Amino acid sequence: MAKIVLNGVDKVYSGEVKAVDDLNLEINDGEFMVLVGPSGCGKSTALRMIAGLEEITGGELRIGDEVVNDRPPKDRDIAMVFQNYALYPHMTVEQNLAFGLKLRKISKTEIEKRVSEAAAMLGLEPYLKRKPAALSGGQRQRVAMGRAIVREPQAFLMDEPLSNLDAKLRVQMRASLNQLHERLGVTTVYVTHDQIEAMTLGDRVAVLRDGRLQQVDTPKNLFDNPVNLFVAGFIGSPAMNFVNAELRQDGQGAVLVFAGHSLPVSADVLNARPGLRDYLGKQIILGIRPSDFEDAALSSHSAATMEVSADVTEELGTEINVIFTVNAPPVRHEEAAALAADASGDGEAPESALPLSGDKSLFTARVNPRSSVRPGGTIALSVDVTQLHYFDKESGLAIGRRVAAPAAATV
Repeated sequence: MAKIVLNGVDKVYSGEVKAVDDLNLEINDGEFMVLVGPSGCGKSTALRMIAGLEEITGGELRIGDEVVNDRPPKDRDIAMVFQNYALYPHMTVEQNLAFGLKLRKISKTEIEKRVSEAAAMLGLEPYLKRKPAALSGGQRQRVAMGRAIVREPQAFLMDEPLSNLDAKLRVQMRASLNQLHERLGVTTVYVTHDQIEAMTLGDRVAVLRDGRLQQVDTPKNLFDNPVNLFVAGFIGSPAMNFVNAELRQDGQGAVLVFAGHSLPVSADVLNARPGLRDYLGKQIILGIRPSDFEDAALSSHSAATMEVSADVTEELGTEINVIFTVNAPPVRHEEAAALAADASGDGEAPESALPLSGDKSLFTARVNPRSSVRPGGTIALSVDVTQLHYFDKESGLAIGRRVAAPAAATV
């Protein structure tokens, strides 16, 4: 196992296109680090530089105690798992697992031992004599992982290994990956665009945007204490709701006013968030997570409420997503625009989140499945005002971030 350190790493392509910009990241020995972000954010490029498949334009990369900037991939003692499995179609599962070891002149006895252990670990024993064409997608991906495991490398590098699997298999494979990491304890760098995958797998998660690191932290701290609008909107599903609001003095506390609604901010919250009092009488960007709403009729505690009209309801069995509009223009900020562009899938931000919403903000609330809310109906939503998020309108940075436990790897 080994620590991986990227110190001011850059990657510049022809035409001065900067794919990775001054990346500083320390991946601890035995840590499962996930690189996440929208398409084109530089996460796969960063992984390929660690692997040695891309040259580093600037900065320093260390694996263990050695600088490996100019070291070829075969000498870095890492194993990579790709999105497309990259199995040899003419070889059996057993031969695929053993092939890399044979190239390294490992003894036949040792090869048999490692292949047998990896096959048992991954449940591949019944399929050792089959060829890849006779395997399911999940089985092929397990073979690809087995081929990495038998190498016994210092680190595993995984580039969206589950993206070709259907939803049910992805959930199963995520569980398998967690178990494998618990058992092997090998330093792992995992790239995905799927933030649910990132949150469920990572000891820590690094969020990238346009080649730059936005925040690296534990999944919980990313969710509870995002550093800016982009991280706040990217992490969490459904995404955080944003609206422009005015923070007004109200006795010892304050009140947030927007689109005919008002939410109280206690003096305790003002005191707990350094700098928030400086915004009294000013416009800020307010963030509310869908999970911090509840149907007021089913809420177990008194809270501030918003009465809204449900445009769409998504009944998911364990919860209901209530989609509604608030009478305020969508937040227009470069970080919010980047999120909208990623959501649209074509790299361009749509004029509004939903064509039918006009110049209004679209919100999502996650409520109890026993709620009687129906499309077109009115619902009183309670809001947990202790969990609100506040952002500066100009910079998009979080205001008075709550003190979080220090980020640490689970080794």
